[in-house]
Amino acid sequence: MAYKSGQYYYCSMKVVAYSVKPFERESLAKANQKKHDITLIFNSLSLETAVFAAGKTAVIVFSTDDVSAVVIDRLAALGVKYITTRSAGCAHIDKTAAARNGVKLANAPQRQDVAGQTIENLDRWEMNKCAGKACVCGAGCKLKIISKS
Repeated sequence: MAYKSGQYYYCSMKVVAYSVKPFERESLAKANQKKHDITLIFNSLSLETAVFAAGKTAVIVFSTDDVSAVVIDRLAALGVKYITTRSAGCAHIDKTAAARNGVKLANAPQRQDVAGQTIENLDRWEMNKCAGKACVCGAGCKLKIISKS
């Protein structure tokens, strides 16, 4: 259970994080505070490793991962609805394919605490909210936009 703006809410998003470096494990776990069920793997995302996202609602990627149209198509077919990248840039993500599949996108724009931003993106999506300034959806986000507090 998490606390936000005077109310408690449950976060239970099932997530797989690709290309996790050893130094990122602790910061992601600390930022997550056991809110989401996150599987951390060292493998990079590719068409072959997309299978690890089966049964997951979201994936966390890095700038070196393959987030091309064919991979996004596979992720969407596996049930993935959200992709957040642990980077400020998002040129490695095919936004058109994400929009076509209804997959929401977010990044970690100019933030020192990338792990914190990554978990915040998941928190917002869990509450059916837009990721705010981190939103990089290709076709525009239809989720409710809330200000950062």
